[in-house]
Amino acid sequence: MEAGVPQRVGGELGASGPRLGVEEEFLLVDPVSRGVVAGADAVVGRAVARLGSRVSGEITTLHVETRTDPTSSVRGLLEQLVWARRVVAECAEAEGLRIVATGTPVLPGATSPPVRRGPRPDRGTATFRGLHDELAICAVHVHVELPDRERALLVSNHLRAYLPLLIALTANSPFWEGRDSGYASWRSMVWPRWPVAGPPPRFTSVAHYEAVVEMLSAAGAIVDAGTLFWDVRPSVTHPTLEVRVADVPVSAQESALVAALVRALVVRASEAVERGDHGPEVAGEWLRAAYWRAARDGLEGSLLEVGSGRLRPAREVLGEVVDWLGPVLRACGDEELVRGWCERLLVVGGGAVRQRGAAGRRGRLTDVVDFLVARTVVEELQPA
Repeated sequence: MEAGVPQRVGGELGASGPRLGVEEEFLLVDPVSRGVVAGADAVVGRAVARLGSRVSGEITTLHVETRTDPTSSVRGLLEQLVWARRVVAECAEAEGLRIVATGTPVLPGATSPPVRRGPRPDRGTATFRGLHDELAICAVHVHVELPDRERALLVSNHLRAYLPLLIALTANSPFWEGRDSGYASWRSMVWPRWPVAGPPPRFTSVAHYEAVVEMLSAAGAIVDAGTLFWDVRPSVTHPTLEVRVADVPVSAQESALVAALVRALVVRASEAVERGDHGPEVAGEWLRAAYWRAARDGLEGSLLEVGSGRLRPAREVLGEVVDWLGPVLRACGDEELVRGWCERLLVVGGGAVRQRGAAGRRGRLTDVVDFLVARTVVEELQPA
């Protein structure tokens, strides 16, 4: 079992909450041109000596991925994230490169990225074709220990309504191919073009889930179960529920914040499932519109409220959700951290705001890349 996801099959949730793990994806850039560079093999080769299975390549050679070991401690998780970022940054620098934490590349030259060759990637290219031209995108994935597959699916029903908030919270991809997209999270607009990406369906049972997967397979819409790219999914190989909706944040602190919130949401949802509540009927058209609004405006904008469809300030919604999760965060020992990180994030602004701030000083997108290079290895949330 790979590092970064919980391995033990647990029973009832302990006082510290279920274990969790995080995967972060980064892009490699040239320090002179600031454009993306296909140097992952060399960087990963160096980093493996220090991180072992906690580092690997991704589907393109522009990407490096790190994974934490499973832990119950968000503070411990943050330490792992910071260390892995520093190691990969040092290994990239030894190869004459740099790493950046951004959902999309800032400068032109990232379309038709170099995809790894092999039987499985080749099947993916044959299946998805031109969609692979937009694979230069980076996310953060949170795994929460939830070995009961049926419960994991029912929990995912509850989480669907909170995915737009997580998009707004982590929006960190305003630029694409050298231009400002006008969105806080352009990655959130690119990724759902795939036939099995975006919010998952509402599932009633494992049998329902397996029937949907069988249909998608028969339609040729997936290569295998590992290419079910829904923003919430039960892991194919691990006893976890994986939430993969978020842009990779600028700082490790933000990734730890997302992980803490996701775990608390999973615990709350699991309690609801235990009471017989299998999740709200959130209409697909509502989710699509809510995704769009969150991706466009980020944490500084408004979100569509579940059920009513009313627009409400994202910051206000975040505060209410944190208050609602307060008892779970307190039980996990995360409440002080989460509230402090949220307050700091609201002061410095989301990732898209900070990227645009770096661009606005001199009107140069190369300054955005320099900002990302500097901030990717800094633990604390800082302004541009």
